[in-house]
Amino acid sequence: MDKGMLVEFRVQGDRRLGVVDRPDGKTRWFVIDDRGQSHSLAPRQFTYEIRGQSYKPSDIANFLAEVQPYLDPSSLEVAWELLIEAGESATPAQMANLLFSDQSQALCYAAHYLLSEDKIYFKQKGDAYEPRSASQVAERKHQLEVEATRAREQQEFLLRTERALKGEAVEWQRYDRQRLDAIAKYAILLVEGTRQGLNPDALVRAYPPPAIVTETMSTLGRNATPVTAFQLLVDLGLWSPHENLHLRRSQIPVEFSTEVISVAQQRLEFPPPDPDTQRLDLTHLKVYTIDDQSTSEIDDGVSWEVLADGRERLWIHIADPTRWLIPEDELDLEARRRGTTMYLPTGMSSMFPVALATGPMSLIQGQVCCALSFGVILDAAGAVQEYTIHASLIKPTYRLTYEDVDEMLDLGVQAEPEIAAIANWARCRQAWRQSQGAISISLPETAIKVKDDEITIEVLNDSSSRQLVAEMMILAGEVAGRYGQAHNLALPFRGQPQPELPPEEELLQLPAGFVRACAMRRCMPKSEMSITPSRHAGLGLEMYTQATSPIRRYSDLLTHFQLKAHLRGETPPFSAEALREVMQSVFAMTQEMSLVERQTNRYWGLEYLRRHAQDVWQAIVLMWLREDSRLALILIEDLGLQLPMTFKRGVSLGEQILIKVAYVDPRQDTIQFQEVSYSEAVAAN
Repeated sequence: MDKGMLVEFRVQGDRRLGVVDRPDGKTRWFVIDDRGQSHSLAPRQFTYEIRGQSYKPSDIANFLAEVQPYLDPSSLEVAWELLIEAGESATPAQMANLLFSDQSQALCYAAHYLLSEDKIYFKQKGDAYEPRSASQVAERKHQLEVEATRAREQQEFLLRTERALKGEAVEWQRYDRQRLDAIAKYAILLVEGTRQGLNPDALVRAYPPPAIVTETMSTLGRNATPVTAFQLLVDLGLWSPHENLHLRRSQIPVEFSTEVISVAQQRLEFPPPDPDTQRLDLTHLKVYTIDDQSTSEIDDGVSWEVLADGRERLWIHIADPTRWLIPEDELDLEARRRGTTMYLPTGMSSMFPVALATGPMSLIQGQVCCALSFGVILDAAGAVQEYTIHASLIKPTYRLTYEDVDEMLDLGVQAEPEIAAIANWARCRQAWRQSQGAISISLPETAIKVKDDEITIEVLNDSSSRQLVAEMMILAGEVAGRYGQAHNLALPFRGQPQPELPPEEELLQLPAGFVRACAMRRCMPKSEMSITPSRHAGLGLEMYTQATSPIRRYSDLLTHFQLKAHLRGETPPFSAEALREVMQSVFAMTQEMSLVERQTNRYWGLEYLRRHAQDVWQAIVLMWLREDSRLALILIEDLGLQLPMTFKRGVSLGEQILIKVAYVDPRQDTIQFQEVSYSEAVAAN
């Protein structure tokens, strides 16, 4: 090694030129670069040596200026074509002669520089460089193009992200979606963390982030955790702070495909032929539809008439969506895939496209509508005496709310005697079912609605109007079940095993009302579905099938398909085995939807309490969850919410208490209450 020799070396990957100055011990040399910095290097660290003359550090800039005009990477392609044809390798000096017809020190270094930077045409082998094969070059070019495209897309993604974080409108590209979808999938793991009781750190250890999530979050200066992934999507305006992760985690379809929407539009414009050409004309009957004010899918109505012999007949009219369907067509299969209409506080996801579900499929006031009508005569005790089922035409007279009907019953409106008559039969019917062993459990139901980020909670009391509608729907279900049993017809029957209720003396020891009802509810087995009839213990019926919500429940739609075909004298569209298979798939989806509905309602219930953390609520102790640790289930009476609470003192079932929120985190599904005294409650209010 000679003093004054120009050498190339690297500092942290950065290419440098320096001049050999003096030895550093026995094996190393001090080298001074163009910045005047001294480096102690071993000879093996030199990547290129420029011999033949003595240089000073001040000469380096002029040397590089002489080299610069020749650093054109595209020139290597010509050299590659020549060398691969000849099957030869080349040293930097030979490459300088080939490229520049000159072997000066500057041009030899230029050739070395080009070859050492090249990632396409040549690979180093000792002191020489041999050309890659044509297939290798093509593959390398492709890889570099992919990498360049990926780098460009990443840069563009980051620019769009910066704009979105500033609140600007951004049009995300297709290649952005891969990153955003990966981040979304990782954020959804918050649900898994809640389910397993994992804190954020434990969740990351259990579910490390994918490489694309780590890379993206790191580039944005954020840690890669489900919590930060969730917050990023919120900050980008892609998710709401209250994004429904339970729904996103599920396989539940929310949007309809363009194909299904197109088919629905075709059905609206060109209705298929009605297979029920002999519909019974019941348009002379006064028909009442009774629903919540917000209900848009109107699928049932009721009528009452006095026959010539003085007997009274009840009519339960059910919307007939099968008028617009063909078994196994696109609309039917889409409804089957969904299984049911899903009702969430933020809105519903319909089983059918909304234009059909709220349009011709519904029983709309003042319009002639297709229906499946159940005419029933009850005996004095409330048992079914006679019944008839018809594909029909009806003309709904009034659309009423539950509040409307309650008011009419309370005031005894003389102009609508039908309402009072139906209500009387409903009470009679309920008494008859109880005589048959029906089990009545009365616990408050809650309707949670979210609109424009405002949360409202309504407790649905068991009013006369709701009892009227419930009894008429149960009656239609019994009649449909009777018809199926009488004609050996495969239907989606519902049954419920007889529960093992606590002994009466044990129940009587519990406070009457909600506490006793809660104890009974714990003993009630789940209902079961079968293609053959069985007793439904809870309803007190020997056979029962749901038939009254065919726009909203696919199992009810199956009942309509089977009943209507049999009424026409045709073979039902589903054999017993086919019906069983469809029921199994539908049941799995409806179970998943029910879970998401419960989880979502609980989230918004906790969020409501978070927003009212200073309010004092009256609650009742319903039941023990773990009595040894004083963990009980309480009912907040004004909200109808049933939630766990740990007590610091001994309490009794049925005891009335005053509480307020001590801590709540809806996203983590966590809430803690504290008991307050009457004086504290007065002060808080």
